[in-house]
Amino acid sequence: MSVHLNDLDRSMRDGDLGEATRFAMSVVVRTAGAVEASDLISVEQAHVDACALMSESNLEFVRRLVEQGGRVRVPTTLNMVSLDLEHWEELGVPREFADRATRIAKSYRELGCVPTWTCAPYQGYLSPRFGQQIAWGESNAVVYANSVLGARTNRYPDFLDVCAAITGRVPNAGLHRTENRRGELVVRVPETSKASWSSPSAWAVLGHAIGELAGERIPVIVGLPRPAMGEQLKALGAAAASSGSVEMFHAVGITPEAPDLETALHGAKDAEELDLTREMLAGTWDRMSSAAEGEKLDAVILGCPHFSYAEFEALAAEISALGPGRVRPDVQFLVLSDSPSLALASRGGLIEGIREFGATIALDTCPFHSPIVTERASAVMTNSGKCAYYAPAELGASVALGTMRDCVRSAVTGVVTREETPWNGP
Repeated sequence: MSVHLNDLDRSMRDGDLGEATRFAMSVVVRTAGAVEASDLISVEQAHVDACALMSESNLEFVRRLVEQGGRVRVPTTLNMVSLDLEHWEELGVPREFADRATRIAKSYRELGCVPTWTCAPYQGYLSPRFGQQIAWGESNAVVYANSVLGARTNRYPDFLDVCAAITGRVPNAGLHRTENRRGELVVRVPETSKASWSSPSAWAVLGHAIGELAGERIPVIVGLPRPAMGEQLKALGAAAASSGSVEMFHAVGITPEAPDLETALHGAKDAEELDLTREMLAGTWDRMSSAAEGEKLDAVILGCPHFSYAEFEALAAEISALGPGRVRPDVQFLVLSDSPSLALASRGGLIEGIREFGATIALDTCPFHSPIVTERASAVMTNSGKCAYYAPAELGASVALGTMRDCVRSAVTGVVTREETPWNGP
């Protein structure tokens, strides 16, 4: 299928705007052909995930674009990099690793990207609006933008995200098109008390279960209580994008494109329907943990995706409610966030108590891309469904999923301690 190009597209393709732009447009056009898109559309912003790659090929790729005069055409934020750019020495990162990560980060800035360095760009600068066409990488960001904000993006793979940012153009395909945003699987949530859904961890378990069931389909969730904060939907989407390939979900009466079930399904009557039970959710909660109750704990990891101001507030409250107590010396308590969220939490008076408790706050990076998790970690605990999914393979450690309160208590006792499964109650 030939791809229709407008005058600007052809100028970019033919090299009139420079070699870097010509190369980027050639990638976009070839991608459009591969996905059978008849034309291209403009995007108003981009979020680049490729900056996290530590490979020599990534450095060579971005340096070539810079040296050929490449610049992004639309406002472009950057995903986390493989380094806390300011505190890497304190975190024990080897200099050789830091040097390469710093060169990669500098190169993406030279393309004109905004150095946000976060996997949760929806929490801060340039958060997209409803209906806006964007080109985002990073799985949890994509599902949040599509589902919660109602922006429109596909999950752009590494390097294609950069090419989209340089050209400002993407194939007119996938979730950019209204007809492809129709719900395809109806998932009914069991009736439980509102207290069952008070923790974002419970939403992460739901997301994990839905990801396994949905695969690449767009699920429509029926029966969810209205979330008290965006962090609950953030946890749901991040987990669903990890255990499955979910790029978008609808929650009836909650997300903007699902005021009711019929609207979410675009009037279709043939969607498969599944009923989740409490037993299924409780079973998922248990399956997401491989570390046993009472097992010696080596590390706690919070902030996957990056901590928001509200999460700093919640952590400070849990530490305060615990009373006297600090993280055991043999337990690493790692909180990952971005600079704007940390700055807000500092101004809110939240950080001093968190650090006095014994937490280490790392910015700009990820526990799976940067060597910041203690090498002796054989058992880690987290409140994140995404972290629980990836930690066993990425860190070679057993993992315990719990609430934020569980994580705080376990760090003090030095052993895995979890409250009852949220769905055991009324």
